Amino acid sequence: MNVYDIANDLAQQIKKSEEYVNYKMAREAIKLNSKLSEEIKNFDQLRYQTQIEVMQTGKNDPEKLQKVQDKYAELIEQNDAKRYFEAETRFNVLVADINKIIGEAIKDVME
Repeated sequence: MNVYDIANDLAQQIKKSEEYVNYKMAREAIKLNSKLSEEIKNFDQLRYQTQIEVMQTGKNDPEKLQKVQDKYAELIEQNDAKRYFEAETRFNVLVADINKIIGEAIKDVME
């Protein structure tokens, strides 16, 4: 089996994984609720902007961080949002673990 076949097999296995399936279902549930979908979109933008600012300045803005935390706490009071964020986290861990495995395998040529 060549590397491309293995990569394609990995892609198919990811799509069959519990993490992927649960995340996809949670995303679809969010899409059915336009208000919640918009709230999560706005939260993601706020979170992203806050992370970019920290990376650019090297400093945390306590007020912005508190705003992100407050919005997250507000969102997870809704079951669909809570399931979505939990599924998103589990899926992101899966992807990060796979990236780490691949990175470790090729680190000797990436230095």
